[in-house]
Amino acid sequence: MVEIEDTYAEAFDGLYFRLIVTADDDEVLRSAVNDATATPSIVIGRVEGGIERYLSENETPDGRIGAVIQFWYAFDDKKSLEEQVERFYREMSYRIRQDILVKPFTAVFNACENPIGRVDAMERIGHCGDGYEWIEKRYGREMIIVPIMVPDFQIERYLGYSKGITGGNFWYMCETKNAVMEAGKRALKAIHEVEGVITPFDICSAGSKAETNYPEIGPTTNHLYCPSLKKRFEGLSKVPEGVNYIPEIVINGIDLEAVKEAMRRGIEAVSEVEGVLRISAGNYGGKLGKYEIHLKELFQ
Repeated sequence: MVEIEDTYAEAFDGLYFRLIVTADDDEVLRSAVNDATATPSIVIGRVEGGIERYLSENETPDGRIGAVIQFWYAFDDKKSLEEQVERFYREMSYRIRQDILVKPFTAVFNACENPIGRVDAMERIGHCGDGYEWIEKRYGREMIIVPIMVPDFQIERYLGYSKGITGGNFWYMCETKNAVMEAGKRALKAIHEVEGVITPFDICSAGSKAETNYPEIGPTTNHLYCPSLKKRFEGLSKVPEGVNYIPEIVINGIDLEAVKEAMRRGIEAVSEVEGVLRISAGNYGGKLGKYEIHLKELFQ
């Protein structure tokens, strides 16, 4: 039986856009959505994303294969919503313009079902047409048609955003390298059966901490949980006996219940793998995040 520590994951408020990306070709689709969501950057004040799930032709607005993706931005109570949405939209527009628009025959649609607001995609994406873009009713939606050399990129004009939960997480402490990968793959498969969640890092090898000797570069290594530093911090190290690897899976979701359910399923999945010795989670003593997701309560 794998031990689940009596601890909690510390989670945060976030803003998200939820989109559908479609394409003619599976390889092009996967390249577009993987490229657009590849760099998790919330911890350094930018945007991160993830693939929620892939869609069949009968699940998309234009009858082609597709994927639901999410983009996230850390919400700050001390700043105005308008200011944060503007920064978020600007950052997300780079991902859409540089990673999706440039892929042949792609289209982007709004998939935020309960938005608290919307942005006009014309402002930072549509105008890639240099003023030659136009608006047209297609698929029952108001679409911007951006003329490009492999015609043409399509994006729904108004994209909704809402508030959700970022930073739900758990650690699965492993004896073997094989356990890291096998347990991680099983966890990701189980997690992505939950609607409304993404795993921006997938299997993450670099859990961080709040305090740092180098604030100019942002979060740095959680040294007391680094197996390679165990002897250096003898008596202080928090790496349990027999543990050689401590991967983390981070979960963002459209609401707290979705994040909790994803954590529960992920923990169940890793607990079935030989070489997984213990389950824990990352937190900052409750000093930073609004939400404490206690691991043991997930199974009550």
